[in-house]
Amino acid sequence: MSDRPLGRVNAPGPALLTGEQMAVADQMTIAAGTKGEVLMENAGAAVAALIQERWNSMTTLVLCGPGNNGGDGFVVARRLQDAGWPVTVMSACEVKALRGDAAIHAERWQGVVEPLAPQAPEGVGLIVDGLFGAGLSRPLAGVTKDLVAAVNRSSASVVAIDIPSGVSGDSGEVLGTSAIEADVTVTFFRAKPGHYLLPGRQLAGDLVVSDIGIDAAVLAEIGTECWLNGPDAWISCFPWRGPDSHKYHHGHLVIGAGDTMTGAACLAARAAQRAGAGLVTLAGARSVFPMLALAGPSTLLASVENAEDWANLLADQRINCILLGPGLGVGTDTREKVLACMAQDGTRGMVLDADALTSFQDKADLLFQSIPEKTVMTPHAGEFARLFPDASKAPNGGKLKRASDAAQRAGAVIVLKGYDTVVAAPDGRAIINANAPPWLATAGSGDVLAGFIAALMAQGMPTFEAAAAAVWLHGEAAGLFGPGLIAEDLPDVLPEVLQHLAPYHSAV
Repeated sequence: MSDRPLGRVNAPGPALLTGEQMAVADQMTIAAGTKGEVLMENAGAAVAALIQERWNSMTTLVLCGPGNNGGDGFVVARRLQDAGWPVTVMSACEVKALRGDAAIHAERWQGVVEPLAPQAPEGVGLIVDGLFGAGLSRPLAGVTKDLVAAVNRSSASVVAIDIPSGVSGDSGEVLGTSAIEADVTVTFFRAKPGHYLLPGRQLAGDLVVSDIGIDAAVLAEIGTECWLNGPDAWISCFPWRGPDSHKYHHGHLVIGAGDTMTGAACLAARAAQRAGAGLVTLAGARSVFPMLALAGPSTLLASVENAEDWANLLADQRINCILLGPGLGVGTDTREKVLACMAQDGTRGMVLDADALTSFQDKADLLFQSIPEKTVMTPHAGEFARLFPDASKAPNGGKLKRASDAAQRAGAVIVLKGYDTVVAAPDGRAIINANAPPWLATAGSGDVLAGFIAALMAQGMPTFEAAAAAVWLHGEAAGLFGPGLIAEDLPDVLPEVLQHLAPYHSAV
């Protein structure tokens, strides 16, 4: 296994700001007495300092746009030139057309300002993208689009200011067909959703968040609702064992098992046990008990052949969470099981995954009308499209907005899975996950994730936080194991992740 260390969220705080919220943070800081030109100087200085840390002096091209991002670029150019670097500046507009703080810093630049051209000059080793920041709302066009394509074809290293030009800071989507491909992106105060959502996450390269003098206290007034996933976001309610712990203190989870793909339910059961569930019962037909027994001797088995059997099983009030979907089968029978379980007791936690979601294709409203308060739904992109076809076809907003809109419509926490998994709650809160390695793309990994979520809910962790924590633990376990991962490995790596996580708990 890899010895990759577990570390805190790679940002000065987990809050993520939209472009509009970042503008408010700037305005509040200026209103409190810090001049805008000072913030811009600090931003450009941070970019220039990073460049000098990572590279030796080389011929550098700084691309400046017509707004504040361009103003930052002029600061970078001046700082590098003062340090002895050979610097060329290209601007999207004449200096006299600039306004505000950008105009102030453009006037302080002592070199030539050339107009944008469809090609970068020959011999450039480093290109600084100061064309457009996170506030861009339209596709790149004309000379700018041609220049961006030329930059991406070049062998020069690329540093983006704030976010690669052409990428939405709010969604991570490319606005049109063209965007800068950066090696490093330097943003300020807090990162933005677009830094962690695909394809923005890949286009940004290495992300560095720099302090430019904005007080973190402004976050309370801005009212952020989106965060980068990590222990800081949920560790205060993570269910650790105590000296007086009893198995029923940590929940009794029931997992529905199908008649054919029994391995999926077994994976979920083992994952749930490793994640701390006090008891785990696999509920299925007696004919598949020999296969369900492969989950391990500590897993309980319950015979359920019909809705009446489910009602009898769930009469046990100690059962406080139900997971339905992994290997359950698609069709009317699964749909009826889901509805029957949701009707038993609205106070229980519910996790709906895989077949439990697909079985409601074309009947989504029936599902949404029946969902108890403490419900998590874990669709991948295909399952999401079956339940929320309108959201999947929406032209704007990206993955974060699709997940958030779906959570409000369904009245459930949505875990929209992928390399950039989004966890969204009906109340508007959302978390973006960024620690999942690509080798999680293997059969059964979603069943393990569902088991992790259900186990944390069974132990009393709030629904949104349980989903976020499970997604992070899932990614961390995969990263710790390394390439060659199969789903069966994930539950057995989890204890090592939890050992690394323990110091967070003691620090709370």
